Amino acid sequence: MVLKRGEIYFVNLNPVRGREQSGKRPVLILSIDAINRLPLVVTVIVGTKGENITRDYPTNIRVSPNESGLPLETVFLCFQIRSLDATRFPENPVGKLTTEKMNKVETAIRYCLGL
Repeated sequence: MVLKRGEIYFVNLNPVRGREQSGKRPVLILSIDAINRLPLVVTVIVGTKGENITRDYPTNIRVSPNESGLPLETVFLCFQIRSLDATRFPENPVGKLTTEKMNKVETAIRYCLGL
């Protein structure tokens, strides 16, 4: 299985601590494909239901079902960056973001990390 940047998967994020997002959630693959092909970890951004986030912040990217392939509006929390072992991922993605949306994700990531 080859995981690709911009793909979205439902992944179980447990165990967690404190304010980390938990449970089975959509995650957006952030790491580049060259790294994703190596036997390393995959860097992702965690998503949550759009209804859980009532305001838009520069740290978040809101995507509609049409833009993501997900069943519900989703907000990707660009300050919730995690690295996960590839064995956490199911066989197939549930969606993929467009290049335009990934550019917005990259802008939010730079904001969150002060880059």
